[in-house]
Order: sequence, then structure tokens, then C-alpha cells
Amino acid sequence: MGVLYFLLPLAGVVVIAAVLAFRWALRDGQFDDLETPALRVLFDDESRKR
Repeated sequence: MGVLYFLLPLAGVVVIAAVLAFRWALRDGQFDDLETPALRVLFDDESRKR
């Protein structure tokens, strides 16, 4: 029973950290363009053709 007093607050801290990280990524624009990064690997870089 004593372990629950440690694990439940620890789980709460992990959940809060995950939510804050998601909000930070959302505000930073990480999810604005979902198509271009997936298509970028299909095209060659112009600088590597030298």
C-alpha cells in the first residue's frame, strides 16, 4: 500500500509533463504541416548532385 503513495503522484507528474510537452509542441507549430516532411524524403537534394 505504501508504494501507491509514491506511484500515484509520480504518474500524475508524468501525465502533466506529457500534456505540457504536447501543448509546447502544438504552440511551436510541430503539427502545422503534416504532408511536406513525409514527401521530402522522396526528392533529391540539389546540393548533393555536385
